[in-house]
Amino acid sequence: MNMSASTSDLRSLGASKPASWRVSADHADLVRPIRSAMPVQVTAQPKPITIDLARTAMIVVDMQNDFCHVDGWLASIGVDITPARMPISPLNAFLPQLRSQHVPIIWLNWGARPDRQNLSPSLLHVYNGSGCGVGLGDHLPKTNSLVLTEGSWSAQIVDDLHQEVTDIHVLKHRMSGFWDTPLDSILRNLDVKTLLFGGVNADQCVLHTLADANFLGYDTILVEDCAATTSPEFCMQAALYNIKQIFGFVAPSAGFAFQSLAEDL
Repeated sequence: MNMSASTSDLRSLGASKPASWRVSADHADLVRPIRSAMPVQVTAQPKPITIDLARTAMIVVDMQNDFCHVDGWLASIGVDITPARMPISPLNAFLPQLRSQHVPIIWLNWGARPDRQNLSPSLLHVYNGSGCGVGLGDHLPKTNSLVLTEGSWSAQIVDDLHQEVTDIHVLKHRMSGFWDTPLDSILRNLDVKTLLFGGVNADQCVLHTLADANFLGYDTILVEDCAATTSPEFCMQAALYNIKQIFGFVAPSAGFAFQSLAEDL
């Protein structure tokens, strides 16, 4: 068999280069492309770290209208959403830096089925304890949008945040973004090993997704100024403590040495 002849017309097959094969009618090359490491130093707690940007993704959790907009669900039930909006400016500054290094940006949002068939009574109870309030899948009084429901205004990312067409969007219907979603499959196709986290609420959906990522073998880092919570301050402190103690690392967005990386290149 003349291998060079059979591989001369190989074409890429795969959603992303790290997970792609090259194939033709009579041959398949299963060797994935080799990517050079892109190490970057990060000022983090409990200790400084080095990560490989070539195998890193950023997950932004629940920065959507129902949590971050004045007409959204949280505001409608009397929650002060000021803290939920605090990550907007840091994210708008940090995400372009990551995109410039080809780090995938993944927007992970609540987006339950309109018929609520993937929501258990125990989950519905969390958001509507009396059974007669406005909870998951119910209509907001002011906008008539369905709370945290796929395809609704409520589930959309707030307009204040800048998105790109190359960003990846994943819907969830649990506190953890890994439960019954394609998130893990997407990350494995991207050959990602390290995950950066931002969004809200830091002590709830962010923390639970980060913890599950740790359990699945990913390296996890909370970008502290890109995350926030509407919970009491002690909840944030507990989340930070547990991330540093058990699940990974905490770092400010300014702690990533992108400048030194550019100089090396």
